[in-house]
Amino acid sequence: MAEWSIAPAAPPDYIAALNDLHPLVAQVLYARGFVNPEDARAFVSDTPARVDPFALADVGDAVTRILTGIAEGEQIAVYADYDCDGVTAGALLMHTLNGLGANAHIYIPDRFEEGYGLNARALERLKAQGINLVITVDCGARAHEEARYARSLGLDLIITDHHELEGGVVPEAVAVVDPKRPDCRYPFKHLAGVGVAFRLAQCLLRIGRSAGMPIYGVSEGSLLDLVAIGTVADVVPLVGENRALVRAGLQKLNRAPRLGLRALIEAAGLRVGAVDAARIGFALAPRLNAAGRLENARKAYDLLMTEDPIQAAVLASWLDWQNSERQQVMADIAADAEQRVRAQYGDELPAVLFAASPDYNIGVIGLAASRLAEKFHRPSVVVGICGDEARGSCRSIEGFDITAALDRCRDLLIKHGGHAAAAGFTARADALHLLHAQLSAIAAEQQPAGGWQRVLRADAEVTLEQIDAQAIADLRRLEPHGQNNPPPTLMVRAATVTSVRRAGRNNGQGDQPHLQLRLTDARRVTWDAIAWRMGERAGELSEGATVSLMCRLSTGTRDNQPSLRLEVLDFRPSA
Repeated sequence: MAEWSIAPAAPPDYIAALNDLHPLVAQVLYARGFVNPEDARAFVSDTPARVDPFALADVGDAVTRILTGIAEGEQIAVYADYDCDGVTAGALLMHTLNGLGANAHIYIPDRFEEGYGLNARALERLKAQGINLVITVDCGARAHEEARYARSLGLDLIITDHHELEGGVVPEAVAVVDPKRPDCRYPFKHLAGVGVAFRLAQCLLRIGRSAGMPIYGVSEGSLLDLVAIGTVADVVPLVGENRALVRAGLQKLNRAPRLGLRALIEAAGLRVGAVDAARIGFALAPRLNAAGRLENARKAYDLLMTEDPIQAAVLASWLDWQNSERQQVMADIAADAEQRVRAQYGDELPAVLFAASPDYNIGVIGLAASRLAEKFHRPSVVVGICGDEARGSCRSIEGFDITAALDRCRDLLIKHGGHAAAAGFTARADALHLLHAQLSAIAAEQQPAGGWQRVLRADAEVTLEQIDAQAIADLRRLEPHGQNNPPPTLMVRAATVTSVRRAGRNNGQGDQPHLQLRLTDARRVTWDAIAWRMGERAGELSEGATVSLMCRLSTGTRDNQPSLRLEVLDFRPSA
């Protein structure tokens, strides 16, 4: 059972100071920490703040080395991670280098054969192919040994990344462009990998233009659709620069998307002009990620680079099919992992969930860990074992930094990295038992009394009649939504259920049927509502019952037309 927490009401003078906004929107902004009306007004402003990409540490050295390499005709490799953030960053930098006339090549490691990040064999192959300069995107921040090895091979290395540096130590490279460097004065620390690549691309294009270099087929604005996709996919905080970049990228995506993304939008059953951050997160990004999760990410990259409409349609269709395969594989692993945990612990779940098997596809173990963490509100670790080596993915919850926990287990790991909420590692298979025990001890030590508790936080308490047309219009000014800027959660008290029915059925992937509701209040304001995967709670409701809801606004269909409805997060009988 989730706890409910309702934000305090904004003071009347605060609401009055924001009289150009609906009071409900002002209340949401106040609840999210914008206690200064000017800060609140700046957040909903359509004018983005000025950004100086040259403020990133080492970016000047990176630009000088890259432009020198282009001028001298050197072969340059872009070394991209295989997830959606890395692939979009790789495509973005390749479009930029191609536009500047570089002799550039892409390299995307194989998740299954090479694993995450730089590796020595890949560097050897690139050197043998005549590469002089390697530029990483979305990886490399912890690649100290690989950076030294690149130097020994005679390869110049530029690292662009957004992950935490190990112990704050910067790898030995020509340049390390990462806003999380301890010595980096760049004010915004939460860029995705594609965001860092975009800032580098901006610097390259601006310096190249000022030097009179010919630039073909690329501009800063033309890259923004890739930035939006990768930023949303990587679930970085959608505030500040990230929010501004995604907002601008969505405009590009909905007006003139590149050929491959247009084909992917159509393959996903969406339409250009109706893509928002949520649709990127639930429809487009999973399809781009599917290639690297089950096979190789190259097809996703090719889709982002193609100028051939036939190839775009074929690749988009293939990614759509692969995504369906990925969903089933992930569901099977999540179900098996849950079964293993329950077989060991029963209903008294431990502080951290941990499941390992040689049968797990390492391409989707992160998604399976996410499923467990969401369902049981526990830090979750799912591990695939291949011979003597094990690769794990971790997903966490509010209040438990999983990467910091792995840092405390570094003596048991070959390599690891990530964020507070998500991380990955490679370890010896015979060390898994000790790793499980150590992570469990760390989680138990940090678990609050009474266990991990899911908390639903409402930005405002409202009646159904207060969610009027003007409120809905002004609430859209808070978009795009994502991590750290979720859709507003509203607490509706004393709504009457006028109809309730179960919809759908158990799909074999661990998902329960849904509840479809119709709700009204004392003034006869009526809303349709959906309670996802709450079909088993149908017995708690009946026509005429009065309930309180935690809910959000979402888009559904009514009479085959798009319509707004309430997405129910939880409900209780009204007191």
